[in-house]
Amino acid sequence: MRSFVLGCALAAATVAAPAIAGVKEGVEAWAKGDYPTAIAEWRGPAAAGDPDAQFNLGQAYKLGRGVPMEPATALDWYRKAAASGHEQAQATLGLLLFQNGQRPEAMTWLKKAADQGEARAQYVVGTAYFNGDLLPRDWPRAYALMTRAKAANIGAATTSLQQMDQIIPQEQREAGLALSREMERTAQLRTNDVATPGMPLTMRNSVTPPVGQTSVPPSTTSTPVMAPAPAPTAAPTIMAQAGGTPWRAPTTAPAASPPPAPKPTAPKSVAPTPAPAPAPAPAIVASPSGGWKIQLGAFSSADAARNAWTSLSARAGLKALTPSFSAVGALTRLQAGPLASRTAANQACAAVKAAGTTCFPVAP
Repeated sequence: MRSFVLGCALAAATVAAPAIAGVKEGVEAWAKGDYPTAIAEWRGPAAAGDPDAQFNLGQAYKLGRGVPMEPATALDWYRKAAASGHEQAQATLGLLLFQNGQRPEAMTWLKKAADQGEARAQYVVGTAYFNGDLLPRDWPRAYALMTRAKAANIGAATTSLQQMDQIIPQEQREAGLALSREMERTAQLRTNDVATPGMPLTMRNSVTPPVGQTSVPPSTTSTPVMAPAPAPTAAPTIMAQAGGTPWRAPTTAPAASPPPAPKPTAPKSVAPTPAPAPAPAPAIVASPSGGWKIQLGAFSSADAARNAWTSLSARAGLKALTPSFSAVGALTRLQAGPLASRTAANQACAAVKAAGTTCFPVAP
């Protein structure tokens, strides 16, 4: 792969391989730490519309190497490269926009990058399809994208798939695996196209490099906690009569009309026997000395997480617990506690699941 790694804490994305000579010299200068020369080599091609040079200038302005650190200018260059179909620029632009709160536009670019096989984008878009957040819920596609992200060594995708395995029905997982294989074939065709004579070898036409060259940025390094809606309830089945024999209309003639019934008399008043009240569910009690918590999901914003807590604490009887909201990259994780033990956490999760929300215990 004709590229090198930029040591970037946020995106850690590779500087693009050259499409024309000036970009190549710029990459070589950057690798030697000669950032001013690299910038000078890239400016001409970038102004002429070369997306690799535009992406590289975006990286330089984001990192402040050879130029002042100017996030707004970096976004402008990423946007220009992304508009030309550069999948690394699309993914990086999408992630930065997501962190800036511009989520609808962010998802537009992330989806474009995911469609081209960019693994970081596949991870984020897969999460969105799973949660039905910014994209319609589509569990087979979510499973397919997360499978592709795992294949590209996006570490957090492994844990996400384990969570999906517990929630997504088997037939939908199988559909997702079939779609993943189709995505893999498409990626292979794209790789073959790169080798076509006369076609420039650029990062936008190459397979996403493995982690170690392109690592997951902070918005996706922490394992997301999925917050899916409960699976739809199966449609009721029409049952036959007891004993398994379906009811049939009688074939014999009806019996003669019965004699008139005697005139009814008023029944004696009998006080109804009240049905025994159901045993109350065990109260969910906080334990100040306990270290256990329950996890209720990860949401696209802090406001969404707080709204979820307001609703869920009332429906599931969690008002005795204290919520905690923590940033996990671009997501906000919702947990509640403290609880005395795993048993207490499981009891709380049972109430949450009965209210139609996913939950799992979190050890101290």
